[in-house]
Amino acid sequence: MSPPTASPSVRGPSAVVTGGSRGLGLLLADQLAARHYAVTIVARDGEELTRAAELLRRRRGTRIRTAVCDVRDREAVRDMLGEIARECGGVDLVIANAGIIQVAPVDVVGAEEFRSAMDTIFHGALHTSLEALPHLRMSPASGRLALIGSVGGLLAVPHLLPYSCAKSAVGALAEGLYAEAARDGVTVTAVHPGLMRTGSHLHAVFGGEREKEFAWFSTLAGMPVVSMDADRAARAIVRGILRRRTRIVLTPLARAAGLAHGVAPALTTRATALAARMLPSAGGGPQGLRRGAEVGPPSHPVARKVRAWGSALNDRASRAYNQRPV
Repeated sequence: MSPPTASPSVRGPSAVVTGGSRGLGLLLADQLAARHYAVTIVARDGEELTRAAELLRRRRGTRIRTAVCDVRDREAVRDMLGEIARECGGVDLVIANAGIIQVAPVDVVGAEEFRSAMDTIFHGALHTSLEALPHLRMSPASGRLALIGSVGGLLAVPHLLPYSCAKSAVGALAEGLYAEAARDGVTVTAVHPGLMRTGSHLHAVFGGEREKEFAWFSTLAGMPVVSMDADRAARAIVRGILRRRTRIVLTPLARAAGLAHGVAPALTTRATALAARMLPSAGGGPQGLRRGAEVGPPSHPVARKVRAWGSALNDRASRAYNQRPV
């Protein structure tokens, strides 16, 4: 493929955020718009993108471009980035954020769930990176690329194994690309957030004892101290990308977990095994994966109250960050 033709940008720097229609991606786009980037948000769902663009327009009073694209398809990513470069006079910053979350015991998920996670999370980041680099090399400001990993990629998380495997691969990709792209002036940032209150529990899919899996995941993801305000996380991520940081790990718990696993991996793995015993079992639960918005709270009244308390902030975030399915 021949490199894209450079043309002077007349609209300021241009940024692209994949998985930008909701949650963290939506907030990253918002932070870039606040810094006067011409932002294009990318996702598979056109209606969701339209709602996201309207939300961002109301927040920032600026136009947000949208692009319907499946990042699992490399040719589609190539065409999408080429069109954005022509419209905006180049591409200066790209954030690969598209992903899915599957929450279930390994006995419930099959090889297909692992393939699905790798296709969306890892191959989506890979396709975005490979097709973005030719454009970023031509950026007058020296391009920036960020890959959104997770604390789940720094150490394996029980009942999130497909997600952890894919995010681990994203982390390795980011580090390798940083080393190879540096000679061209392009910086690559690996971002590893901990738990954030983005409302993602409604779009995650759950298997096994679905109500119980939904309860623990949504509670931890929304609990103060354990999880981080998503707006604050997005500000920290964008600030780090613009400062060309190599690695960003958010939340004290995520930093501690990553450090512990790096220093004492065997001990951390044993501790994780103990924590896994407190999670729901696979036996007797319904088979198949179902989206969180369809699962709902647990039937037991005490468990329902605990989840409602822990997830209150996360439920609020789901309304603010375009996570509510229509």
